Amino acid sequence: MLQNPLQLRLEKLEPWQQITFMASLCERMYPNYAAFCQATKFAESRIYRDILDSIWEQMTVKTAKVNFERQLEKLESIIPVSEDYDFYGVHPAIDACVALSDLLHGLLDRDYLFDHMLKVSQQSVVTVAQLEEAQHNVSIDNANQKEFDSICSEWDVQWAIFRPLREAKERDIELIKDLRNELREDAVSNIGIAI
Repeated sequence: MLQNPLQLRLEKLEPWQQITFMASLCERMYPNYAAFCQATKFAESRIYRDILDSIWEQMTVKTAKVNFERQLEKLESIIPVSEDYDFYGVHPAIDACVALSDLLHGLLDRDYLFDHMLKVSQQSVVTVAQLEEAQHNVSIDNANQKEFDSICSEWDVQWAIFRPLREAKERDIELIKDLRNELREDAVSNIGIAI
């Protein structure tokens, strides 16, 4: 597990902040899934987008009702199997699905929300680390992770999402929308894939 001081601070967030943090990281991983779907015609990336949008909506619209079990079923039907593809893009696509699955599991069982948030944070960093390992034939761990700009930059982005959330005193709908819109307009994934 790659570690960063951020992980200790995430625990202090309120549930709405934890959910927003996870949704933000899933938003950043979405282009990895969308690019894979475009390249392979495996599934409609729109399904992932719709599931994630339903979570954002539930966070920003008081009257929104979302059946997260149903969303999880939809997600499970669009997760690729790595053995079926012999190109690298399948791995970040699966990682994006695993992160979204963790977010949905956290929403279904709020007692474990923090555990799922740590997993999503870790998943996003691991996606970046694994690409570095594949490209440069290196092994990345806690001791050497700071030598890789891409990993440092991933932690920086997670910090940048965390800070305004931490500063919010109460559930801030505008902040949630701002984070969502900024990440969506940026549309560049944690490993630099743009859609």
